[in-house]
Amino acid sequence: MIEYSKEVANAFEVGIPIVALESTIISFGMPYPQNLAVAKQIESTIRSLGAVPATIAVINGKIKIGLQEEELLTLATSKNIIKASTKDLPYLLATQKNGATTVASTAYCAQMANIRVFATGGIGGVHRGVNETFDVSADLLEIKNNSLAVVCAGMKSILDIEKTIERLETLSILAIGYKCDTWPLFYSSDSNYHILRTNSTVEIAKIMDYKWNKLDQPGGIIIANPIEKNQEISYTLIDKYIREIAKQAAEKKISGKKITPFFLQEIVNKTQGKSLKANISLVLNNAKLAAEIAKQYAITKNHFAKKI
Repeated sequence: MIEYSKEVANAFEVGIPIVALESTIISFGMPYPQNLAVAKQIESTIRSLGAVPATIAVINGKIKIGLQEEELLTLATSKNIIKASTKDLPYLLATQKNGATTVASTAYCAQMANIRVFATGGIGGVHRGVNETFDVSADLLEIKNNSLAVVCAGMKSILDIEKTIERLETLSILAIGYKCDTWPLFYSSDSNYHILRTNSTVEIAKIMDYKWNKLDQPGGIIIANPIEKNQEISYTLIDKYIREIAKQAAEKKISGKKITPFFLQEIVNKTQGKSLKANISLVLNNAKLAAEIAKQYAITKNHFAKKI
């Protein structure tokens, strides 16, 4: 059911820190060949910092923890890839189909594989107009249920920010801002919404250690990492575009799994490609931070184990 790449299996054997990566960004986030190039760049960035990337996907009915180049190519080019949330995994395994994992299913699979750090772009949450659509991402539930640090650029700008923050509180999900006092909002580096601050990966590793090992509190931690200032797009402008795109989506009756890809593509069109460059920048930024956290947590965890 689960297959590990040779690189990931070796990392487990010799104790090299591992960073989980989702695969929807490859199949649904960007056009080919840019999607393949970015996927390789993210993996290369993590390796350059002394950690091992574990891109997760379902290939021919197997949960793959770490992908070969031909498997990355399949995700980047095939038209028969299913956008796979956690609920879709049994179907994909039973029918031996291919699926690109979302934040939710990547978190679930990373937990199964005993990986503690996961880098992504932005997390899902409570969508705008939730009172009519009841659209709440499965990301939040899986972050709640699985014990890993999710490094992201905050929540996606298309969401209802206040309701998403309230939902995080209800689910008792710890959210921490890396070198920031307010929530970053994907394309934007800050906001009016307060978040707990941490200033170093040493602090983050200690928080992970206290939560999972010393306090025995299961569940995920969100590490919100702001996009670099020179790449950001103001939330005011993005919000304007989102409101316009929301009307288009409603007119075209676009919903469910199709809503996020639709919004992202329309934002690319409206920003004349600037949002795509920002997206790539923030994902790479998150991969770097995740690699550093994974390395530091390995040191902290080993130090804790020696004291027992």
